[in-house]
Amino acid sequence: MSIKFLAEDDRPREKFLLKGKNSLSDAELLAIIMGSGNREDSAVELGRKILDSVGNNWHNLSLLQISDLIKFKGIGEAKSISIATALEIGRRRASQEVPEKIQINSSSDLFKVLQPFLGDLQTEEFWVVFMNQSNRILGKSKLSSGGINQSVVDVRILFKAALENFATGIVIAHNHPSGNLKPSQEDLKITKQISEGGKILNIQLLDHLIITQNSYLSFADENLL
Repeated sequence: MSIKFLAEDDRPREKFLLKGKNSLSDAELLAIIMGSGNREDSAVELGRKILDSVGNNWHNLSLLQISDLIKFKGIGEAKSISIATALEIGRRRASQEVPEKIQINSSSDLFKVLQPFLGDLQTEEFWVVFMNQSNRILGKSKLSSGGINQSVVDVRILFKAALENFATGIVIAHNHPSGNLKPSQEDLKITKQISEGGKILNIQLLDHLIITQNSYLSFADENLL
């Protein structure tokens, strides 16, 4: 649906979904926080009036008290608290350092990251770790549990998640509750399938780890990729 056919109060949310958060004006962002306007003004118009009153400056807006905000028609205590809360979240975010992503330099580094999740399980689980070009971890996710085979591990879902995380490389891992580190034929088969699929998307399969409680096997170290 085109944005111009939507009610104005709904446009900021729809615009967010269609074009992303960076496409929204300050008034539209404030409109989403408020949720609605008043009888005379849409949420966007009301947001514009509030921002105009503080010189269109978020810092100045954060200095207003609840008693100042409720002076605007259509702004009650609940909306005032929502505005103040959003601004406080922004303040706290700005005061925090961006957490350093873990860099992986060896298969043992991967084992240290994944062993707490997989080492003590009584059933098999299949995980994927998303990496950037510097071999830093962007995220990790469990994809399946109960055994490793093509029907359980959906390669399409794996690469969909990798693309969503902007990964240039991935590491896959699963556990062997039996303690046996020898890869099965199914392990080798799914590894090859994922490796070949990654080549099409330019997402490299960096390693596949089989993990037990106290040890692991790296496909990369064993030249099995």
